[in-house]
Amino acid sequence: MKEGRLNLKPSEEEKAESRRSFFKALGISALLLGGLSRKSDASLFKSPVGRNRLRPPGAVSEEIFAGKCIRCGRCAEVCPYRCVYMLDIRWGVWAGTPLIFVDENPCYLCMKCVEVCPTGTLMKIKQTETRMGLAVINKRYCVTWLEQALCRSCYNACPFKDVAIKLERLKPVVVDDKCVGCGLCVHACPMNPKAINVEPIYSFTRVKWK
Repeated sequence: MKEGRLNLKPSEEEKAESRRSFFKALGISALLLGGLSRKSDASLFKSPVGRNRLRPPGAVSEEIFAGKCIRCGRCAEVCPYRCVYMLDIRWGVWAGTPLIFVDENPCYLCMKCVEVCPTGTLMKIKQTETRMGLAVINKRYCVTWLEQALCRSCYNACPFKDVAIKLERLKPVVVDDKCVGCGLCVHACPMNPKAINVEPIYSFTRVKWK
């Protein structure tokens, strides 16, 4: 008499249960990762770049960034200041791409990230060529411009003082075409809300296709 073979194939019920377990685990992972998101306005398709939320130096336009970046994480790994944050699953198509929250941890322009990017998503540029954004002073919040106190925090923090930011009659003034948008001035500003912020005016430049 032949011995019966073991039935190793899962039943349809077992398959269904396995799928339910998988999606349950996926959902829990999404919630856990979502809880780590720096901002609550994460969106599946809207670009995460905004005021004080900037791409690292040399970044290509947002129009092609998500498609060009391979999410290798090398830029974050090599950053000695740990200012490059890899976006989590809550950011949808942007998940795994790098972002710098300059009000929390600005870019110190070490330029290591542009050297290790394997795809050219972060182009190899010099410190002075960097245009992460443009610092803009809000004179309604700046105590120096309000003549309530003499504060030089943004000026002192700027790596290109007297070039990217100057003092005119002791008041800080940003030189638009010299500002690199590193956010050191934002991080240094003691005001709440900040009296100086970096706007990503270069991030959404349309790509010129040949």
